[in-house]
Amino acid sequence: MTAPHPSIDDIPAQYDPEATERELYRRWQDAGLFRARAERSRYAGGDRDPFVILMPPPNVTAILHVGHGLNNTVQDVLTRWRRMAGDEALWLPGTDHAGIATQNVVEKALAAEGQTRFDLGREAFVARTARFVEETGGEILRQLEAIGASADWTRTAYTLTPELSLAVREAFVRLFEEGLVYRGHRVIHWCPRCLTSLSDEEAEFEETQGKLYHIAYPLAGDPSRALTVATTRPETMLGDVAVAVHPDDARYRDLVGRSVVLPVVGIEIPIVADEYVDPAFGTGVVKITPAHDPNDFEMGRRHGLPMPVVMTPDAAMRDGADSAGRVPEALRGVDRFEAREAIVGMLREQGRLEKVEAHQHGVRHCYRCDTVVEPRLSDQWFVRMEPLARPALDAARSGAVRILPERWEAVYVNWLEGIRDWNISRQLWWGHRIPVWYCERDGSAHASRTDLAACPDCGGAVRQDEDVLDTWFSSWLWPISTLGWPDEQSTDLKAFYPSDVLITAPEILFFWVARMIMAGFHFMGETPFHTVYLHGTVRDTEHRKMSKSLGNGIDPLEVVKLYGADALRYTLVAGMGMGADVILDPGDIERSFATGRNFATKLWNIGRFLLTNVGQEPVAPLHEIDPARLTRADHWVLARLDAAIADCDAALGPARPTASRWEQGERFVGLRLNEYTEAARRFVWSELADWYVESIKGRLAGDDPPLRSGHAHSDRDVARAVAVHAFDMALRLLHPVMPFITERLWQSLPGHREGSFIAVAPWPRRSGVASAALADEFELVRDTVSALRQIRSDYNVAPAKQVEAVLAPAANGRAADVFVDERALVGRLTRSAVAVGPAPAAPAAQKVLAGGAEAYVLLAGIVDLERECKRARDELAALEKQLGGLRQRLANESFLSRAKPEIVEAERVKEREWGTRREQLARKVSSLCGG
Repeated sequence: MTAPHPSIDDIPAQYDPEATERELYRRWQDAGLFRARAERSRYAGGDRDPFVILMPPPNVTAILHVGHGLNNTVQDVLTRWRRMAGDEALWLPGTDHAGIATQNVVEKALAAEGQTRFDLGREAFVARTARFVEETGGEILRQLEAIGASADWTRTAYTLTPELSLAVREAFVRLFEEGLVYRGHRVIHWCPRCLTSLSDEEAEFEETQGKLYHIAYPLAGDPSRALTVATTRPETMLGDVAVAVHPDDARYRDLVGRSVVLPVVGIEIPIVADEYVDPAFGTGVVKITPAHDPNDFEMGRRHGLPMPVVMTPDAAMRDGADSAGRVPEALRGVDRFEAREAIVGMLREQGRLEKVEAHQHGVRHCYRCDTVVEPRLSDQWFVRMEPLARPALDAARSGAVRILPERWEAVYVNWLEGIRDWNISRQLWWGHRIPVWYCERDGSAHASRTDLAACPDCGGAVRQDEDVLDTWFSSWLWPISTLGWPDEQSTDLKAFYPSDVLITAPEILFFWVARMIMAGFHFMGETPFHTVYLHGTVRDTEHRKMSKSLGNGIDPLEVVKLYGADALRYTLVAGMGMGADVILDPGDIERSFATGRNFATKLWNIGRFLLTNVGQEPVAPLHEIDPARLTRADHWVLARLDAAIADCDAALGPARPTASRWEQGERFVGLRLNEYTEAARRFVWSELADWYVESIKGRLAGDDPPLRSGHAHSDRDVARAVAVHAFDMALRLLHPVMPFITERLWQSLPGHREGSFIAVAPWPRRSGVASAALADEFELVRDTVSALRQIRSDYNVAPAKQVEAVLAPAANGRAADVFVDERALVGRLTRSAVAVGPAPAAPAAQKVLAGGAEAYVLLAGIVDLERECKRARDELAALEKQLGGLRQRLANESFLSRAKPEIVEAERVKEREWGTRREQLARKVSSLCGG
């Protein structure tokens, strides 16, 4: 069924995104365009190549910010492209339960009510958090619809659903049974605010201007001698159990085995020898605090030293059974930083503080609340990472996994080579409870796929571990759990695993990306994706990362409301090079998104002109047009279209890489999305609109009869067919980045079938119809028009004023025929009366064209010849004087031998430029003044 061509009233003068986008999105969803069907994948018996992107699951507490806008737009561009290219495209969405972040939000709400989670109890707190997530979680996914995200919402996943929880438990138990999960007693990173342990990656270093305190520890039995240690954390000295020196350090060899007196506390602690100590650093003496420093913990284990914990979980000083007598009464219950100042005061009073220096150093902070992290001895669950890291390393080195931009590959490899075991237990209530039960009789631990009611060994009572798993433990399974694993017979898993490209930010390369690769290899035997694309960050004009805390963010939904989703998307993608940051001005949203808004306006205007002037009658498809009826302009625009398609394809793809499942075809090497966007923009604006549409206005306005079956195509028919084809293909090229406006215009093209959508229309392919020779001849026409327009501009000729022009072809070549055939078009585009012949004798302005042809504009009656002649001669004389001086300098051997080579080269470049300008001026004087 063919929908009637819209009248001009149906295509308003201005595009209204607000009135268009919501309705179009509803129609896309109602038509099921975004839904991926496993049975159509060639890995599940179908005939389509799958193309799969996994959405990095945002936290359930998150709302859409401009960084999400960038990340998800990139994913949508690739998904829409591959959907149009004929793949079974799956963009799988979902959210993360976000243990720490979500629990913090709910605990803040409780605090406002004067309560804590402990007042509610675990079961009630978890229920309240679940209600909160049910009410507000996933809001960001609904917001993504506003920017056109074409995800398969029927598959929306959530890391705490029963299905994904089953995968989490299976993974834990398998690793436990393989000896890759273990319970360890060691120093971990502890957040005193969140009251939980953190992994190495979650405790982020921040450069801090602190102090280095030099403290004298007197030798026991000989207070006249002392060993000096330096520390940035004097409060931890209350947990010191020894001081250490290097065994080969002659300064202290006689003291090994003796003791020093711990200042403030007054107890004796031993002097030990350990090769960890660097004798060349500082005084060559270090204090050992095993419970509050990971390196000290290892030394403590080597020497069998006690490990007293001298801080509470919320980082106040304590004096428990393991540290009895170490914390003075006045310091008990005092915050660590207040205790630091008090201890420094005590040391000063005792004469044990030798000096205090300013000290710049990295201090770890909690990645969620920014609290200074405290190293703390604790029992935690760990994953042995080295065996898991090996295949992930090999994948990067072999090219099975490619990381873009490539500079991040070295960072990835470095991290995996030095990887430490992953602390996966968190002292929270919100999350996946660790599936381990302890026997009440003997304390043995039992990991289980199902809840245990009794000890499997003795039948006695059991209690489940109180901790929950690190949020990233469920997220690292995202590529497999969302597709049905651990059911390895899952149709979705067969059809869509591995996925293709992961689009994310560099900040979670270690948190998430590397761990997913490890999990993919360990549980599925192959990488979960072949390409990792790490896009840049959205920053303000001061190059600060946009964030809520800095108050420099931009609400993408506000941009959508003001200018439309397409303007937002186009601006973000056009501004991002490979891994480059996107710079926006939060203080001037209009200017920041002017690029996208202006292009959307231009696109609408082009479409409105074509839809108005092409007419309502049917348009012949391009393949029905006799190539002999095509004009030079037709050949040229079709050639430019083919070039644009090739440029877009090269920037986006190719799509089939050569690794593992992607053995067919070429490597996926595209993802230069800004280049793709520019290629499509350049064609539709600079070539189709500025040249072709302008060139065919007369043909479209012709009085030829409309197309009738069995009749030859008129010139108007040909122009209509080429114009509609070129605009149709241009809209398809632009659709992935500007889905709404392209769909609206595409559905208004003549011959549009009701119920069809550009969102699933075939991706453009080069037609090969264009003649390169005829296209090149139209390039001469464009060159000629540009030259005549430039002359008018140079002489300030009013736009409405008609001028006389002469086109003088070179002695050989096709220029004469081109000029004769196209002079009417050249005249219309330049408001000129065009003649073809030899160079005029009358005063004229001249431009040399490609191939030696020349274009002239007769100047008599247009400009004041006497004044223009004098000005040109004066300018030529001045330039010749300057050029003469420059050439004298370059002929001076003294200058050439004494000046720096780069200065000499710069002068030679200047000479060439001035020489070219002199020739141009000489020709101008000749044409204006007669010689």
